[in-house]
Amino acid sequence: MSRRPYVLLSAAVSLDGHLDDASPERLLLSNPADFDRVDEVRAGCDALLVGGTTLRRDNPRLLVNSPERRARRVADGRPEYPLKVTLTASGGLSPALDFWHTGGAKAVYTTDAAAPALRGALDGLAEVVALGGEVGLGALLDDLGGRGVRRLMVEGGGSIHTQFLAQGLADELQLAVAPLLVGQSGAPRFLGPADYPGGPARRMRLLEARTVGDVVLLRYAPKESTP
Repeated sequence: MSRRPYVLLSAAVSLDGHLDDASPERLLLSNPADFDRVDEVRAGCDALLVGGTTLRRDNPRLLVNSPERRARRVADGRPEYPLKVTLTASGGLSPALDFWHTGGAKAVYTTDAAAPALRGALDGLAEVVALGGEVGLGALLDDLGGRGVRRLMVEGGGSIHTQFLAQGLADELQLAVAPLLVGQSGAPRFLGPADYPGGPARRMRLLEARTVGDVVLLRYAPKESTP
């Protein structure tokens, strides 16, 4: 079996743990310096993943924006853009989304049942990979590893982050904490209820803590505990 990629979870959250507010417009939690940091992290990865719900809600392009960083990737013998990855059990992803029409190669992981319709809808836009009766994260990582993906950046949403952490599949967590309080019950949260490894008393090992403008970047190793 091919080696699974190193999985890095990346998110920006408010002080009260939200990824966004409840309004139709996207709440910008990061600042320009942190957006540039994220761009640099993306440039160092082989693939970028975002869930189908986030695609439908936010319509992200998921790109490396810096021309210099893209040129450096090409000079290193890598594609200009990382592989863009999404997953969906329902298969309900519109071909009009910006995700399909920007950047380089794309892959969609779905169920055997949803794959035929999705292949028809995304013909020429993305490779559709069927994983059986469900979209298992372990099977997804195995397939990405077989494609030569060594470093995967997961950018949400909350359900996806929850699944990776609950299943013990995340190697690193990068959390940008913004000085904002959302305070809305309908706003999406970074994580949901789950049976996380080690339970509530387990403390992850802190890798780094530093300020990036007015946000604080926290890096943790979810598979490791403090002594």
